[in-house]
Amino acid sequence: MTWVGVDVGGKRKGFDLAVVNRTQVLALERRLTCADVVQIVEDVAPLAVGIDSPCCCAPSGKTTRSGERAIARDICGIRWTPDEPTVLGNDYYAWVVHGLGLYDALGTIDTCVIEVFPTGSWTQWLGARGHQRRSSWTRAGLAKLGLAGVPHRTNQDQRDAIAAAVTAMQFSEGATQTFGEIVVPNAAI
Repeated sequence: MTWVGVDVGGKRKGFDLAVVNRTQVLALERRLTCADVVQIVEDVAPLAVGIDSPCCCAPSGKTTRSGERAIARDICGIRWTPDEPTVLGNDYYAWVVHGLGLYDALGTIDTCVIEVFPTGSWTQWLGARGHQRRSSWTRAGLAKLGLAGVPHRTNQDQRDAIAAAVTAMQFSEGATQTFGEIVVPNAAI
């Protein structure tokens, strides 16, 4: 059994992708295209795919989604996703548009695709970041996950892709909660 996690960047940056099983990171890829991600998901046939990007925009005229507000209240800060006209009309949200395209492309494959929020996952697993640098905090988190096969050097996007994959694994095992469309782990590992 495998799970896939995807960290979404803009078109130029591309996607970072992790494939995990219960004990190890099986693959960790960078700068993939949408077609690359779809091909890997088809080849791997994971139980679930966790995508670190909004799966939808806020309702018309709104500046946030209800799940984002709930996560901000109950777990940690999160970037807001406004309504579709705002997302499409502002270059800042190019990464969201890129992610929405990936959801559409993966919709043609028979696999479970969920929206995840790695910062929320790290917070649930490790506790609040506080004054730690994000890089140090998530490196400590990788060690706590205890997965074999993690490269000695990883960047933040790769660590978030791994967190997305582990969150997808926990989702398939019933060890998560949802805030609107967003899936986060129940608690510390």
